[in-house]
Amino acid sequence: MIGLWDVLLIGIGLSMDAVAVTVSNTFAYPCLSRSRQLAMPAAFGLFQGLMPALGFFAGSFFAELINRYAGIVTLVILGGIGLNMVREGLFPDPEQSCADKQLTLKVLLAQAVATSIDAFAVGVSFCAGGANIFFAAPLIALTTFFCSLLALALGRRFGAMLGHRAEMLGGVVLILIGVKALF
Repeated sequence: MIGLWDVLLIGIGLSMDAVAVTVSNTFAYPCLSRSRQLAMPAAFGLFQGLMPALGFFAGSFFAELINRYAGIVTLVILGGIGLNMVREGLFPDPEQSCADKQLTLKVLLAQAVATSIDAFAVGVSFCAGGANIFFAAPLIALTTFFCSLLALALGRRFGAMLGHRAEMLGGVVLILIGVKALF
């Protein structure tokens, strides 16, 4: 039986990619509005809670297909975003002000999906293990939300210290998460 502490630890583990992406985003987009900053933990939490529920209800029907291509999809999405961040860090546009660089909802949605694909497989395992998905999915969502909120604060603090190099570092982190997803 999967209990409270099991789900909490799984939630923390699943949230680590979202935490890294949140920090990377704060590096790449230092002038985000408060609402756009809070959109990150909200989106990551929502998708980290939604994907296990989808995996639970889809059971093993889609599990093999999702597991087969999850790493590649994650690499393509996060790797592409990361490469763009590295490029912008290496060759900044002198005409572009800090306020012009905004995290679009489209990019945030892609990041939220890419960082939560592994949560689908967790949902399949919850189905096999007899977990209460109506308890587990919201707990994973809340755990990811709070971990990402903490990452937001840390990213803002360290991003300011790193200056323009923060964007390149954030891009490299996203690329590494994408590469890690392949293995």
